[in-house]
This record gives sequence, structure tokens and C-alpha cells, in this order.
Amino acid sequence: MSLTPELVALTLRPEPDLGPEPGWTPLTEAELDELSRRVEAECGDGPLWLFAYGSLIWKPDFDATDHRRASAFGWHRSFCLKMNRWRGSPRQYGLMMALERGGRCDGVIYRLPDRDRLAQIRRVLFREIRFHQNIGMLRWIPVRTETGHARALVFWAGPKGDRIASRMPLDQVAHVLARACGPAGSCAEYLFNTVQHLREFGIHDRNLWRLQDLVAQEIRALHRPSCMAAGG
Repeated sequence: MSLTPELVALTLRPEPDLGPEPGWTPLTEAELDELSRRVEAECGDGPLWLFAYGSLIWKPDFDATDHRRASAFGWHRSFCLKMNRWRGSPRQYGLMMALERGGRCDGVIYRLPDRDRLAQIRRVLFREIRFHQNIGMLRWIPVRTETGHARALVFWAGPKGDRIASRMPLDQVAHVLARACGPAGSCAEYLFNTVQHLREFGIHDRNLWRLQDLVAQEIRALHRPSCMAAGG
């Protein structure tokens, strides 16, 4: 990988937590409970699989009893979600990944335990949804594994709205990822962790591989004295 931990460290800086995006309304505890029950009911009696394609691979924040590689056809990873919080700021917006239509996305499905499934659903919904404005960003999709087909819950598939920047050229995406940082860390860190953990599962995403190289070049250009001192 061209993008290294040393380069990622150059993109990290303290950023204040400014709270939710303006106009966003948090789900109440009762609303989160209701949404959790709805998802569990939609799952039915079979196992509940979550399809992870980004940070859920390396920071799942839920318990799982099984996992396996899986492919979602008709979807692809895209850094298309603009944000001024989390890994971005009003000074430099960040870009996070979602699934957009077309192509194929190889990722990992995790099976939630049956014994406390509702509680596990609530945990992941609190992490991924949390606000009324995000409820439409969860859906069920078919995936294919080595052992057959499955139905999996996925987050941020087919996003719409003013925050969506679709089909940005990779060099423009790299420009943003090399500069954006928020209270949760930098976008370069997010990219690095995703590519690294995909490799551990034997998954090679050509766009992300090209992107990590472009981001590394951007960081070197921005921090040339530091890179030279570090021998990078």
C-alpha cells in the first residue's frame, strides 16, 4: 500500500465536536426501540445477516456468531456522502462511503446472535442511523456467498439528497480525503483501515486501491517537509 500509517498520522488533528448536523433530529429511545422491532420483524425467522463493506468490517460494534465473504451485485462502494461532522468539518467537508447502484461490491456478512438479536439490532441502529433523516438509509439486499445466497441488512445503500456527491472523479475524491478530518478522525484514516481490512479477507477493490495511492500522493504533496524528514 502507498498509504501508510505514517502518512495517515499526518492527516490527524484535533477538531471540535460540533454536535449533529444542523436540522437533524435524533431518534428518541422509544423510536429507536420501535425501529429495532421493525427490523427484527422484517428479518423473520431466519438468521439476521449484516452486510459490511466499510467501517463495519473493522469496527462492527456488535456481537456476531459467524461471518463470511459475500458479494452484492448491482452495488458498488462510493465515497459520495458529504459531511461537515464526524470525519469532516465546516472548514473541510469529508466524504464517507455508501453503496451506489451498479457493479459489484465484495464485502463481509456478519450473523447476529439469535439469543439477544433485538438488543444487537438496536446497538447497530444507534451507531448507523440515530437520526430521523437517516432512516431511509437501511435496506435489505440479496448477497451471494460460497455457500449460497442470503438476504442481508445493509446501511447507506442508494442514498439521496443534497449531501450526495455521485460520480466524483477519483482525483477529486482523493483531494478531499487527504485533507478532511473531524472529531472521529480523518478520511484518510477511514480509507486506510478499510483497504487494510479488506485485504485481510482477501478482497481487492480496484477503485479503493487506486484511491489509496492517489491519497498518499496528495498527503506527500501537502506535507512534503515532514515526509522527507521521515524518509517517505
